This record gives sequence, C-alpha cells and structure tokens, in this order.
Amino acid sequence: MNDGRSEHGGVPRTSIRASRGALAPGGVVGDGRYRLLAQLGVDERVGAHLWRARDGQLRRDVALTVLVGDPADVTAARGAQRTLERAAHASQFGHRNVARVLDVLSLGDGIASTEGLLGIVVAEWTKGTDLVDMIGDGPVAPATACRMLEPLAEAVDRAHNQGLVLGIDHPQRVRRSPDGTVRLVFPGPLPNGTLRDDVKALGAYLYLLLTGYWPLEHGPAAIPAAPTGKDGALQPPQSLRPEVPKELSALAARTVEDSGGGGVRTSAAFLRVLSQIAQDEEHKAYLRRTGAETEQPGYTEADGTVWTTRRPVTDAGQRKKLAFGATVLVVAAVGIIAWIGLSLISFFSDEDAAIGPDFNVAETTQQDDEDEDSDETGEGNAGSGQEPPEPSLVEIDPGHVQGYNPKGTGDHPDRAPNAIDGNPDTSWVTSQYKQQLPALKPGTGLSLTFEEPVELHKVDVLSESTGTEIEVRTADHPNSYLDSTEVLGSGEVTERETGIELDEPTTVTYVMIWITKLGGPDGAFESEINELTFYTSE
Repeated sequence: MNDGRSEHGGVPRTSIRASRGALAPGGVVGDGRYRLLAQLGVDERVGAHLWRARDGQLRRDVALTVLVGDPADVTAARGAQRTLERAAHASQFGHRNVARVLDVLSLGDGIASTEGLLGIVVAEWTKGTDLVDMIGDGPVAPATACRMLEPLAEAVDRAHNQGLVLGIDHPQRVRRSPDGTVRLVFPGPLPNGTLRDDVKALGAYLYLLLTGYWPLEHGPAAIPAAPTGKDGALQPPQSLRPEVPKELSALAARTVEDSGGGGVRTSAAFLRVLSQIAQDEEHKAYLRRTGAETEQPGYTEADGTVWTTRRPVTDAGQRKKLAFGATVLVVAAVGIIAWIGLSLISFFSDEDAAIGPDFNVAETTQQDDEDEDSDETGEGNAGSGQEPPEPSLVEIDPGHVQGYNPKGTGDHPDRAPNAIDGNPDTSWVTSQYKQQLPALKPGTGLSLTFEEPVELHKVDVLSESTGTEIEVRTADHPNSYLDSTEVLGSGEVTERETGIELDEPTTVTYVMIWITKLGGPDGAFESEINELTFYTSE
C-alpha cells in the first residue's frame, strides 16, 4: 500500500486529493441540478466524495456519492462505471435501513464533460448523526450496539439473498438514523466488492460501536485504527472493554478476521448470532432495571433445603424497618399488660361505678343516623362516594412510524407514514395472507415513536377492516422483541372508528400497534388502517 493505491479501486490517492478543491459547499454538480451543502466524508478507495446536497428541481435534500477522477484514466473510468452499474442494480432493493437510490448519473448522461467527474449516485437524504461524531462521545453499551446494528444486518442478509452487494464497508457511508439504528446513506459498492466485504463490514461496525476503533483498512482519519497484538491479530473488544460480553466480542473479531477457522462468513450467520446475543443482553438489562438478581452458587437438598455460599446482604433500610416493628410490638405488649391490670383492679374493686367516661347511647344512635342521612344526600364529609371528573384528553402526534415485525421487515413499511399523516383517504395495509394469524407468524403491525415521553390514555383506530383485533403495546425500543413489550390495551374493529382505552394511563415513548387477528375473507386475510390518533391528558 506504500504507493498510495487502494487494493479495491486502484485509484491513486494523490489524484483524489488534487481534485478535491473542485468540490466545495455552494458549488453545483450534475449539470447544475445539485447544489453542494456539506461534505460528510471521502472513501478514497474509489475517489468517492460523500456530500449532502440540494436538488434544485425537486427542492429536497439528497445524499450524493460523487466519483471524482480523470476521464482519461481508463482504469478509473472503468471502475466508476462498474460502481454506477451496481448502484443502479441495487435501486430495485428496498429496506428501511438502506437509503433508496433515486438516480445514477454518468459522464454524458447527467454530468457535463467539464465537471471532471466520473459519476454520481443520488440517494434520498437521511437525517441523523454521523458515526464519527457519535463515537466521539465514547463507545455504546453492548445491548445498544446490538439493536443499532441488527436492522442493517437484516438488510444485508436480504440483499445477499438477492445476489446484491450493498457496499457498506466504510464508516462514513452510514449514519445513525432518527430511530437509533445504523442506516446506509451513501450507496455505491466498490467495483470488485464482494458479499464477504459486506459481512466483514458488519463485524467492523460492531467492533466500532463497542470500542470506538475501526478494524478494517482505509478507514477515515477521524476514527483510530483498531489495535493489534504482537502477532498482528486483532485485539478482541473485550480486551479493550472488559464489560463487553465474551460472545459479542468473539462475534465482532471472528467476523472481521479472515484467518483461522470458526469465523463468521455469511450475513445469515452474523444476524442469527447477533439477534440471540441482543435478546440475552436485553434480558440482563431488564433484570438489572427490575432489581432482580441472578442465581448464586449453591445446591438443593432432596428435601428442598437450599444451601448457598452467598453472604447475607446488609440493608440499612431493612434494619430501620425491623427496629420500628420491634418498637411497635413492645408498645403493644405494654398496652395489653396495662389493660389486664386495669381489668383486674376493676374486678376486685368495691365501687359500683363503672370505669370509663359516661355517655348517652341514645345521643350516639341519633348522631349515627344523621351521618347516614348526610352520606345519602351527598353532603357532609369528603369521601362521600363522588367519583373525580374524567381528565380532559388532547391529541398528540408521534414523531416517527415504521413497519414492525420482530422477525423481519414489517408489512409494507413504505406505507407506514400514511397511518399518522392526518389524511383518512390514505392508509397503511398489511400483506395479504392465505391463513389467519397466528398460523404463519404471531402478528404484524406498526412501531411508533414519540419525540418525548407522553402519558398515553387512548388510541383511536380509523379502519373499515372489521374483525381486526389490535393490541396497544409499549416497548423500550422501536425494534424490540415482542416478548419484551407490554400490552396496555386491546380492542376489535367493529365500526369505522374504534376507540381503544388503555387499562390505565401509561407514560410511553415507543408504542406498538400489534394486530393479532386480520380482517378480510378466508384465503385473503388483510387489514387496513387509515388513521391512528393518540390521546394524552391536558
């Protein structure tokens, strides 16, 4: 690599740096259509400059992968053409964690000969955070890393099943999207990129999220390279951060490295192991949040006696409770003894007068009757049985919605925004199933995210798919496993507008609209939701 060439693209780095000055914020490319706004990175292996730009015709922001090079360089021109062809082929692929390719421009077809460019891949813009900036705040928790990366791994696996290479193996080509997951923003596979390169990239992103280091070659200067041992082998994440689980550390290292046996070579294998580890880590996090403890070393006798070596826990709060309880017992015992003594004195006393104050039974009975009359008329003391007024409810809009399927991509994710767009004439619809749920899968639905926690009281469902059964669930992540969510309320669509009252008001950030039974006739089961309305208290 001393000659400054990339092993993939064969483009001299000097030529890339020399031409960088031609691209600057405010400049225009694509025959004047796209105005450059901000450069977000450079993949020097193929001279790909990654820009956020403004489409002057459609008045929207886009992500541009600008291939810089000399058209007279046959090798560079051929490599760029191959990248453009692969990007055009991938434009038919759809997944929520892969930005959609909008256009592919080449020299003479959208690019003027005077621009000094070999090609441009135009993709939809993705809001979010650059991974370089995110890692600058430090590595993320293992469970968070799993959940951030899992949807991208699903996208890679689906693309590989279709024979497509996504080209995700550069950390500046992806961003953390608003839903907290990693998304490919700048598509454009290398000319000779392989499926294996995508798989290694998944391991590299896991390594980066866990440690803050990039384990592959040709990474950006802003991210430090991963350390290696004396033998040149990659240092596993656990050696850098002891809190990283051993299984997750091994997955990252074994996916990146090519040498040795037992490596992870396919996206399906990576996704399967990552999903299992993510589920385990979430379960551990749940136990920590709820204060549950793991089992301690010990054994159980045949008669049920449990022996353990765990030391007793010293709890100051518990000691105070025990002291208070003992004090109450002592006072009660003294009181009982005093009562017995007074009773004995009264028994043996010669006085005829009864011990205790005089009172008029008739007056007591009369007062009781007055209290009862007061309760019946609703007058008198508080606590008369009147129920507090119902809270006034107001609508609240979620900030984001996506298809939800804990075992893959949700049904028609591209139509999910229709469920909260305020237009009853648009809708989100499930796929059509020949068998009723849960024959093929437990359910399907939508995942919604509020910009901040809200106290949810009720959900109105506008739908004409009668017979549809819906659960409103809360979760701690937009892509949570179903068994980690909690049912807040449920209902069945019996008329065009169905209100689902929650069992009790609950503060939520992530909400699942989970369909457990579809509408429609036999053999063509599907449900359609025109609008979802959420209510909170004023």
